[in-house]
Amino acid sequence: MVEQFVSIFASVLIVSLISLIGLFVFFPSGRGSWIIYLISFAAGALFGDVFLHLLPEVAESGGFGVELSSFVLVGILLFFILEKGIHWQHCHGQAMGEHVHPFAYVNLIGDGLHNFIDGIIIAASYLVSFPVGLATTIAVVLHEIPQEIGDFAILIYSGFSKLKALLLNFASALLAFLGAGLTFWAHSFIGSIDLPLTLIAAGGFLYLAGSDLIPELHKHSRSFVSSLAQVVVFLLGIGVMALLLLI
Repeated sequence: MVEQFVSIFASVLIVSLISLIGLFVFFPSGRGSWIIYLISFAAGALFGDVFLHLLPEVAESGGFGVELSSFVLVGILLFFILEKGIHWQHCHGQAMGEHVHPFAYVNLIGDGLHNFIDGIIIAASYLVSFPVGLATTIAVVLHEIPQEIGDFAILIYSGFSKLKALLLNFASALLAFLGAGLTFWAHSFIGSIDLPLTLIAAGGFLYLAGSDLIPELHKHSRSFVSSLAQVVVFLLGIGVMALLLLI
């Protein structure tokens, strides 16, 4: 139990520190030339984590019937509702003639909820096993890097200073500790909570990779070489998850 606690919160700390990455990589030009391949790698890693780690581990632990598989749908639905809420708030704010600042705060709220869910995902994965937790942490890190760069850029664009943008982004990232803490606490009272949470996490990963990351890749498929490179990097993301099976 102590080893699980240390692993969970060390991983959450690493993921939270990624929120500071914007300070080191944000600059006006040249960013889009490589960030799209990072997104492609993250998409592959997310799919690889779901199909090579999360789902097989659940199947080995207690089978994979309709009752359990329905939690994957719950995860997809939760992420869909969260993103719908963010988009509705954004469009509503624009329709009311508001400035960009309200959207920046809505983005922070959405990012905070996302980080909270990341904490739940990481904790639930480590409660299944250390290899699954490690693979999930890597997948979360890979999709957090482009997301945090984007969030930082939004805050800068909205008029915040770099220091304030970093502090707000980091404060949002710390909600992952709350998600991990609540999951770890609940597990001590409800021992079977890890499998449903793992499947909800799998649904969230599938939604994120399929609905957000891959459509973004299609927007940047302007040449055969670029598209081929995205496919290769996508497969590399899956390959990294496959290599973790050797641990």
